[in-house]
Amino acid sequence: MKLNYFMKGLSTVGRWIATTLFCVLAIAFVWQGGFFSSTTAMADSSVNLIASADAGDRVQNKVSNDARRAKNFIEDTKEKVERTANKNASKVDQATDNGSLFERKAKKDRATIEKRAEEDAARTEKAVDNTKNAVERTVDNIKNAFGN
Repeated sequence: MKLNYFMKGLSTVGRWIATTLFCVLAIAFVWQGGFFSSTTAMADSSVNLIASADAGDRVQNKVSNDARRAKNFIEDTKEKVERTANKNASKVDQATDNGSLFERKAKKDRATIEKRAEEDAARTEKAVDNTKNAVERTVDNIKNAFGN
């Protein structure tokens, strides 16, 4: 009895999958037929060449702006990490006696955190610069290819 119930459910799922696949294929067939039936709507290639130079400049400007925003974000994050490390060290300093083991450990940790924040920020900014430069070189190469 359970096997019949299972097979009935499996059969229903199979019909739904087949129907969905048929509909997707029908839509794709109609869609492709619409694109190839009339070629008069295709754009002239010379218009694309003119637009590509403008598009390249826009891409380069956007990349520069995004890189600047990313660097600002990195700098803000670094400063927040350093402020938090200072606050934590200050709280430990206030809660303990002068020269205690915990106070020395907190100050040492603060210095380590600040050093790592500086190093991480510098590495991340360098990666942002490298990415920006790679994108700009790629856009320049594409513009040169269309220009020739």
